[in-house]
Amino acid sequence: MKLSRYLKDKLYFIILFLTFLSLIILLLVGFKVSLELIIVIISLLVIFAILVLITEYLKKRNFYNEFINIVDKLDKKYLVIEMLNPPNFQEGEILYNKLYGINKSMLENIKNYEISMNDFKDYIEMWIHEVKIPLSSLVLMLHNNKNNISSKMVDQVNRLDNYVDQVLFYVRAENAEKDYLIKKTYLNKVINKIALKNKDYILENNIDFNVLNCEKKVLTDSKWLEFIIDQIINNSIKYKREIASSFIKIYTEENNEELRLIIYDNGIGIDAKDLPRVFDKTYTGTNGRLKSKSTGMGLYIAKNLCEKLGHKIAIESKVNEYTKVIITFNKESIYDVLD
Repeated sequence: MKLSRYLKDKLYFIILFLTFLSLIILLLVGFKVSLELIIVIISLLVIFAILVLITEYLKKRNFYNEFINIVDKLDKKYLVIEMLNPPNFQEGEILYNKLYGINKSMLENIKNYEISMNDFKDYIEMWIHEVKIPLSSLVLMLHNNKNNISSKMVDQVNRLDNYVDQVLFYVRAENAEKDYLIKKTYLNKVINKIALKNKDYILENNIDFNVLNCEKKVLTDSKWLEFIIDQIINNSIKYKREIASSFIKIYTEENNEELRLIIYDNGIGIDAKDLPRVFDKTYTGTNGRLKSKSTGMGLYIAKNLCEKLGHKIAIESKVNEYTKVIITFNKESIYDVLD
């Protein structure tokens, strides 16, 4: 709070004071008061006015400077009222009390919103679980009668199953800490479940599916990791090249600090300009425009889940050559396989 700005705001008071002072001088002269006494009276009035202005300025300056500093430093600006000392002047008290009321109202609204959102998420999860039952039955029926069923119908059901999974994990990702269970998990068991789930999809697209050196144990949540890898494999199948030698290769690399799970395919690849944004929400890029099936949500959810699990995920790619997705587990998450 600058003194010049404060004095500018008090200009009306200064003008009134000077006018009042002029009237007093005229009265004192009119009553033929001695010059020495007039000087003393005027000096006392001026000193009093200056002291009033300085005292008020210091009180306001201390409060507002503290207010500005706290707001500037806080990441969560709405917590300013918790950090601010109550002022000792009326204008500041009005501001402080109103801020407190606004903050309280905001917190109450946020609490009500959280309750509403949690109820909605619980309903969505319940609905998805109910939908998964007939959907799983439909997948099984199609599998048992695949000779009599169009491959396009199988593809549509697989897409529907994948989208339902995306919705479920997207909802859960917002409160992942309440849902995941970290424990020792074999990578090859997770991958085998995904391969079995996508068996028809892989065979239909004539993809050579290879898993090497994945008998590794890591600390993770198997459900979350299964969804992450499933999204990556579905993308590999979706964006394969129309060649006879299409393949997906999954393997691990390990050093003293980390273990990396690598999912490598020889599909259409990703344009260099799209690589920095492949994990952005709903971003589909060049490939998304080529494939109308793309939603841009799979990799976004996968990255979100990896971050919550403490894993890292990255993508390397070259157009019409390959795409390599790397999931990195920290050293403390690595365990030697027990016989």
